[in-house]
Amino acid sequence: MDAFMKRAVELANESVKDGGQPFGAVLVKDGKIISEGINELHKKYDISGHAELIAIRKAQEQLQTLDLSGCTMYASGEPCPMCMTAIYFSGIQKVYYCGSVEDAQDAGLGKSVYVYSQLALPRNQRDIDMEQMPLIEGMSNPLKNWKDREPK
Repeated sequence: MDAFMKRAVELANESVKDGGQPFGAVLVKDGKIISEGINELHKKYDISGHAELIAIRKAQEQLQTLDLSGCTMYASGEPCPMCMTAIYFSGIQKVYYCGSVEDAQDAGLGKSVYVYSQLALPRNQRDIDMEQMPLIEGMSNPLKNWKDREPK
């Protein structure tokens, strides 16, 4: 097993010993670990406190950038849809993982399979009711404001 994946699995096992879920993540750039994370849901009561997101947050703060292209994620488990979204948005292009979302489901941690299936559906067929609301007349459009802003 690769040393980086070994570290991600060690973090996951440490998390379990600490009362947390079995997930650890290591973010690597240029052959060096730049950040690590474990699921912190049990510590901070934050549903977004997943190992991959913690590692991404730490790396972005440390490097003072949103762009993590050139980084590789090593995760003890296949990233959930929320973590995959952050991986896409941050520019990470390679992810290695051990346990699949199906393995997590078998262990009693099955939301990822459900969410992946929901996201594959058209908005009007998902279990969460979503309805687009137009801007109120005369209200400033933040997307237009973003598009029209002065480049920085």
